[in-house]
Amino acid sequence: MAGHPLLRSRVTSLSKSDRLRICTIVRGEILFGIEKRLAGARRDQLEQAAQLAFQAFPCLPVPAPAADIYANLKMTCQRTGIAINENDLWIAATALAGGATLVTRDKDFSRLPSLVLQDWTV
Repeated sequence: MAGHPLLRSRVTSLSKSDRLRICTIVRGEILFGIEKRLAGARRDQLEQAAQLAFQAFPCLPVPAPAADIYANLKMTCQRTGIAINENDLWIAATALAGGATLVTRDKDFSRLPSLVLQDWTV
């Protein structure tokens, strides 16, 4: 949403075989972030950027197997004392269920086992 130049470059260099998707949970987080903002130019810019992203990249629903993975991840986190918020657990579970690479700058995800991560802003 911030329009990071390296991220834009990476997205435009994707091959036709690459499939970039937005998880339903991420879509909700984006929309919630926009809803929290007061009316104004920045909110309008974010709304525009979100709509462009939603049009360009299909929204991936949370598949049923993600629930099993979520339960396992949450239990692992509780047993090991890893604090991760609920939405991040669902995002990770969705990526794992789909065998997907999670593109994120959020370092919290690196504490979750088996999750393949990439940060396209570095």
